[in-house]
Amino acid sequence: MVLLSREEIQTRIGQLQGWEFSGNVLTRQILFPSFKDAIAFVNRVGDVAEAADHHPDITIQYRKVTLSLWTHSEGGVTRKDLDLAAQINLL
Repeated sequence: MVLLSREEIQTRIGQLQGWEFSGNVLTRQILFPSFKDAIAFVNRVGDVAEAADHHPDITIQYRKVTLSLWTHSEGGVTRKDLDLAAQINLL
């Protein structure tokens, strides 16, 4: 995978509601009505991530889920991260 330039990331992230780019990472925080809803969402993200063979870092803080995406092997954001972010937004 090839690292994307900041310009490429900024252009594409504008089409991904809720995602932010900082440093070398895409992040999104989502607040759910309950802990159970947050866990159900994380399980759906897990299914999508497994299918894509690309896995986000996920933090669960009661009702708040924080997703962080970057391609670890490349040390930054690649197309794979943006594609997974788009798939997660469909959930």
